[in-house]
Amino acid sequence: MSSAAWRVACIGLGLILLLAAGAAGGVWLAAQHYRPLLDAANSDLATAKSARDNLLTLTGEQNAALAGMAQAAKTREEAAALAASKAKKLAEGDYAAANRLLQERTGGDPASAAGSIIDQELGL
Repeated sequence: MSSAAWRVACIGLGLILLLAAGAAGGVWLAAQHYRPLLDAANSDLATAKSARDNLLTLTGEQNAALAGMAQAAKTREEAAALAASKAKKLAEGDYAAANRLLQERTGGDPASAAGSIIDQELGL
């Protein structure tokens, strides 16, 4: 190899080493710039995941409470319907008596007629 070829080879090797050093420096500078940003993003991600897990737990508890309240409302509705039916059966006799008293109503002042009918029903 001639000295010119060695010279070209050395210059080429020098350029390659210079480019490699520049690339390494650029990587180091980029890492110095982006590392804090990545750390902050990872911290925010962990916080968001924790908040999401808490919200999922609370949502599950809330859904369970709503299901319990719906079941309690259904039970109360059934109990109220049963009580209304029982009250209607118990009131049939009184309702018939009230209708009978209204049919026996005599003429005159409605207030005094109602008073006399009530007195008659109560045995006064």
